[in-house]
This record gives sequence, C-alpha cells and structure tokens, in this order.
Amino acid sequence: MTESISVTAIILVTAIFILAGLVKGVIGMGLPTIAIGLLGLVIAPVEAAAMLVLPSLITNVWQLIAGPNFRGLLKRFGTLLLGICIGTPFGVSFIVFGNTDIVTAVLGAVLVCYGLYGLSSAKIDIAPHTERWLSPVTGVITGVLMGATGISALPVAPYFTSLGLKKDDLIQALGLSFTISSCALAIGLLVTGEFRVAIATTSLLALIPAFIGMFIGQALRQRIAQDQFRRYFFVTLLVLGAYTTYRAIT
Repeated sequence: MTESISVTAIILVTAIFILAGLVKGVIGMGLPTIAIGLLGLVIAPVEAAAMLVLPSLITNVWQLIAGPNFRGLLKRFGTLLLGICIGTPFGVSFIVFGNTDIVTAVLGAVLVCYGLYGLSSAKIDIAPHTERWLSPVTGVITGVLMGATGISALPVAPYFTSLGLKKDDLIQALGLSFTISSCALAIGLLVTGEFRVAIATTSLLALIPAFIGMFIGQALRQRIAQDQFRRYFFVTLLVLGAYTTYRAIT
C-alpha cells in the first residue's frame, strides 16, 4: 500500500510541475504559486517549499536568457533590480518574525483587481520620462513584498505591462526581475538562518517536469497573437490572485 501511495505521489508531483511550468512558459510567471498550492495536497508544506527552490530559480534564469533583448532590458531596468535587492531584506525580516497571511491575501486580491482591469477597456500608460524614478520605487516595493510573501509579481508585472512591452520583452523582463528576486530572497533567508534545503535531490529532479511544461508553454506562446496573449495573461493573473487569496484565508 505504501509503495502504491509513493508511486501515486510521484505521478501527481510530476503532473503538478508540468502544469506549473506550462503556465510559466505561456505567461512568464505562476510556477511557485501553482506548485506550492497543489503540492500542499500531496506532501508537507515544508517539503513543497524545499522542492521549489531549484525549479523556481533555474526556470527564471532560463526564461531570462531565452529572450531576445537581455542587455537592453538590463540597462533599462537596472535601477528596478537594485531596488529589489534593497527591499527584499526588509520583507524577509517580516516573514521570519511576523504573520504573512493577511499580506498574502491582500496581494492576491490586488492580482484579481489587476486581472479584471486588464480584461476591461481601461488602460494605464506610463510615460517614458517617469521610469527614472518609478523603476527604483517599483523595485523596492516588489522586493519588500517578495521577501514577506514569496510573491514576486507585484507591482512589477503591472508596471511592465503598463509600459507596453511586447510579449517576448515582457516575458524576459519578468524573468530578469524574478531571477534577481529569487537570489535576493535566498540570500536574505541564508543571512537570517532560515534557508534550509532538506530535499535538494528531489528539488533537482523536479526540474525535469518543470522544464517539460515550460517548453510546451513557450511553444504555445509563439503561436499566440499579441492581443490573445494579453487576454490570457490577465485571465491567468485573475485566477492566480483568486487562488492566492483563497489559500491565505483558508
């Protein structure tokens, strides 16, 4: 009986990482949110978190280097990335010593609102000359929220979409931001003594289904027109936000 349960768990975990990787491949985000929520149904939360360390970081790096405009985006959003590095330690101190359920629920609600906004006819455009001061501010806020909740999409994802980035540039810019966020979070947890990887081998093996899903998602993205991609992007944000809020409340 134990053997059958183990085999079943392996199949479910593999399917979860393929699904999470597929979503990330299509819209550039969502792997940790989907995987940690669904893995909690199969294994202990602490094991789920440890299992996500390498898949999350390495798929972010792959998403970053697979894009067409790394140098241009790095130069354009350098101050935003610096802001993430500055803000993350403050968020980490909150997650170590405080309760993050309320913050996570609020962030999920904001994702829902932003998803609804994106699906509506309303539109916010950010003037290029405001990027000089808005990018570092966005980076600091993103870093604080990432450190406190593990969610690295806010407010950087809405910020990037408001700049009107094309889908490939948007995906690569998100990969750049998420990579820096993941590294900053790992360093912050290491400094506070909270960074522990109990199942590193399993985390490494989880890369295989995560990349399979991500490759499928990237192939699907290449077949999606810009308008369709925008619609799918905001629908996924809405669903992820609702799910994040539900998990935090329950």
